[in-house]
Amino acid sequence: MTGLLNRIIAIGGTTAHQVPKSPETVRKDYIDGPECITAVVAEGAGRVLGWQAIGWWEGDAHIGTFVDPGCQARGIGAGLFARTLIEARAAGIATIHASIRADNVPGLAYYARIGFVDYAFDPDFALKDGRRVGRVSRRFDLR
Repeated sequence: MTGLLNRIIAIGGTTAHQVPKSPETVRKDYIDGPECITAVVAEGAGRVLGWQAIGWWEGDAHIGTFVDPGCQARGIGAGLFARTLIEARAAGIATIHASIRADNVPGLAYYARIGFVDYAFDPDFALKDGRRVGRVSRRFDLR
């Protein structure tokens, strides 16, 4: 999971993360830390093809999705979300939030395709390096 996330960070453009993560940080932030709710992984050919996690952030359940750039638009994200929905419902989550860079065209398309709807927009959201990319906030209601 760490290797995939760090490849996505290195490529840039589809995540607000700009600094590579350690395996310990990925584990704490996405798998079994105190703020983690769910985590699902898609594997194939002996490697991680994608993963999705929900965790508490600012009082809301937020989702993060990371799919190998060479495997996007092949149903991996939809498969992850189907499994995530089962776990989210079992955890009693009413609403899943997604915060997406406004310049992340594939991410915006993915979350729209699986049923997330816009509820806020921050045109001034900036990355750590100062670039303003904007941020779209979307949600998926489970009830």
